[in-house]
Amino acid sequence: MIDFFIQYPIISALIALGALAATFGAILGFAAIQFKTEGDPLVDEIDNLLPQTQCGQCGHPGCRPYAQAIAEGEAINRCPPGGHTTINALANLLDLEAPPLDEEHGEESEVKKVAYIREDECIGCTKCIQACPIDAILGAAKQMHTVIVSECTGCDLCVEPCPVDCIDMIPIDSGLNGWKWQLPTQASIIATDKQPASVMHNATDANTESAEKSEADQERAA
Repeated sequence: MIDFFIQYPIISALIALGALAATFGAILGFAAIQFKTEGDPLVDEIDNLLPQTQCGQCGHPGCRPYAQAIAEGEAINRCPPGGHTTINALANLLDLEAPPLDEEHGEESEVKKVAYIREDECIGCTKCIQACPIDAILGAAKQMHTVIVSECTGCDLCVEPCPVDCIDMIPIDSGLNGWKWQLPTQASIIATDKQPASVMHNATDANTESAEKSEADQERAA
């Protein structure tokens, strides 16, 4: 066996590396199972209700930390991107009364917006790339940057760091899926439609009797 290892050193090295990898893999797998910590399911449910903009307006670095803080008793009305819809959902989940949005953390926007970089003015400083919490901006140093619209959450964290102010937040077209049809206004009805059926029936009978009487008078006159 020793002669084999000496004769084929490369194969011996590969066997040794494979044995080490299998050993350490088994140790890590055992540790992952033995020392596994269960997450809080309430935090997961709260996090699923948050808009995942990672904007930090709530005072936390992201939605997950804010979900953890809510589970520990923090107010549920500090998420402007989620607005009243998120507040109501969190209130229903936690069996709390829904408070109004805390305006100290921002105001709810009725229109979804995304960042837009005026590319001809971009100097390639990469400061917006560093500020974006979800890596929705492409670019490199001294190269033009651009925003991945489908990934942008509209947190506007990239606007302030830009030294040349070439980033705008523009409304995004909701498309057909977000289109809401305006309901028609209630049409006014004529006065006779407001009367009960019995009144209408009596009126019809009276008109019939009047017509018959008129015809009889005309026959006598003839």
